Amino acid sequence: MAGIRDDALGRLAAKAGLLATWEDADGRTRQVAPETLRAALRSLGLPCETEQDGVENLYRLDAQQQRSFLTLDAGDPLLEAGRLVLESGEAYDVAAGIVLDTPGYHRIETADRVVRLAVAPAAAPDVRTITGVERAWGPAVQIYSLRGEREAGFGDIAALTHFVQSAARSGAHLAAINPVHALFVADPARCSPYAPSNRETLNPLYAAPDRDDEANSGDLIDWPSAAAARLAHLHAEYRGFAGSPEFDRFAEDSVVMDHALFDALSVHFTQRGLTADWSSWPYSFRQPGTADVRRFTEEYGDAVRFQIYLQWRVNEGMRSVQTAAKNAGMAIRLVADLAVGLHPRGSHSWSRRSELLEGLTLGAPPDMFQADGQGWGITGFSPTALAETDFDPFLRTVRKALSFAGGIRVDHALGLERLWLIPDGADPRDGVYLQQPFNDLVRLLVLEAHRHHALVIAEDLGTVPDGLRDKMQARNLLGMRLTTFERDSEGGFVDPAEWTPAAVAMTSTHDLIPIAGWWAGTDIEWRQRLGRAGESEAERSIDRVRLWPELDRPEPDEPAPVVDKVVSQVACASCELAIVPLEDLLGQAEATNMPGTIDEHPNWRRRLPQVDILSDPAAARRAALLSKERPR
Repeated sequence: MAGIRDDALGRLAAKAGLLATWEDADGRTRQVAPETLRAALRSLGLPCETEQDGVENLYRLDAQQQRSFLTLDAGDPLLEAGRLVLESGEAYDVAAGIVLDTPGYHRIETADRVVRLAVAPAAAPDVRTITGVERAWGPAVQIYSLRGEREAGFGDIAALTHFVQSAARSGAHLAAINPVHALFVADPARCSPYAPSNRETLNPLYAAPDRDDEANSGDLIDWPSAAAARLAHLHAEYRGFAGSPEFDRFAEDSVVMDHALFDALSVHFTQRGLTADWSSWPYSFRQPGTADVRRFTEEYGDAVRFQIYLQWRVNEGMRSVQTAAKNAGMAIRLVADLAVGLHPRGSHSWSRRSELLEGLTLGAPPDMFQADGQGWGITGFSPTALAETDFDPFLRTVRKALSFAGGIRVDHALGLERLWLIPDGADPRDGVYLQQPFNDLVRLLVLEAHRHHALVIAEDLGTVPDGLRDKMQARNLLGMRLTTFERDSEGGFVDPAEWTPAAVAMTSTHDLIPIAGWWAGTDIEWRQRLGRAGESEAERSIDRVRLWPELDRPEPDEPAPVVDKVVSQVACASCELAIVPLEDLLGQAEATNMPGTIDEHPNWRRRLPQVDILSDPAAARRAALLSKERPR
């Protein structure tokens, strides 16, 4: 049977939102290979092996235009007459063209259908609306890195509570945290918070047991042994748990139940030598609802209930941290981090596989950040599935993050407009951009932020499409401006006083070397050790002079004046928000994560040196700089 012709392939790809050409970081136009387009279309549920496939899938995409769920901006006119029912329950007969300016979730009933409406305000809340001040600041912290008041193998909710209270006393308006999405409880060595099993449930390892006899893991966390000790303590507490009405109500949530069942199966099969993800499980266990899964639920009901208990403990704990931050005087409180994607064989894909892309990994093309491009080994929502489910998966994910936070950071927010997709097994450079329903996603994000009175940070680093930052700024989705990234046309560093006001000023991020390490060239040493491309020592020497021409260069092992200078610049930046990682407040040189590595670099394992971080003289001095320029 003849395959689909290239011209028909191009039409179908364009209709599906795939970009057959793209512009690289150097401004050159690149062409996507036909086999990449075919792989992406198959993942979208739009196979194109025959001419008939092409015709049928074009019709399917046309049919999606008749949606039963529409997003609007407040002030947009309604396109249909009918019975308008507001979220409050008020109802009116309206004519086509009437302006609807009430944010919320409404519906309009016509003679032949019901259309749900999501009406968004013009923009998300800004810093002044939430805090009452023009410019705010806060530290960024990896929860596991904290040392609490009790001995523990890694940081947890108790340590985080202690930290936010300390940060509030130092004048901080918020504490930005790493993603707390559920990972793989049966395989804690999979410790990247950006490759979650499920974003609608939480990582139970952050639950703080009552006991304080865990072994201290030292400077680097041994995740398998530390997690085993934590789970043993939590299981001992579960054995003495008599239950409660609150727990019973929590257990009725279908998402919680599905995830608990997955984790119980994951533990069961790893104990028998299989993987924590479902890829190696017996076929009859690779999705919920089968006879074997039902039998497992009955036979191992207590194991499932223990996983529900873990979720209950960590959910209650995260809400208690938010309360503690509020009581300590933090106006914004926690800022949760929303990972851009999911593990392709985790809890979400096990229970709701049709919502996700299959056969593709998310990543990024080559850019100034990663010269070889990036393949992240994660998947994301299918735009086709989002359209067919009224964006329910996206809304569930956002609402979960905002259930315990006063702000949200959207990881790789470029993905709101387009995602770089790489066929399984392909080089990251051989990917394709898939356009996303940007207006719908942003309206829903702004509406949820409005309803939760929350701040939205949109991570906009990398190859940014033309005009995207302007569109996000108009919605008050705060972009990120980093000291070492903001350059002029000649490669010089832009004065932070000229940075975008509707943005977050930052020294570095979890994926970048801290400033002390940047100055010392620690990242260059790591890349050379691993044989990776990147900035040379000669180029870094030029950049050092560009950044601090007035400073006598300190020795590489004495970067403290440089870190002070950068923190002071960020404190004085024109941005309405400043966030400084604890690693920069302390002046540490090693990175939290080195993208593209697994075992070669100790990603997501480093611990901070002491309990009261902000009592460290250097950290206290830098926090004081921020509080002076950004007072409450």
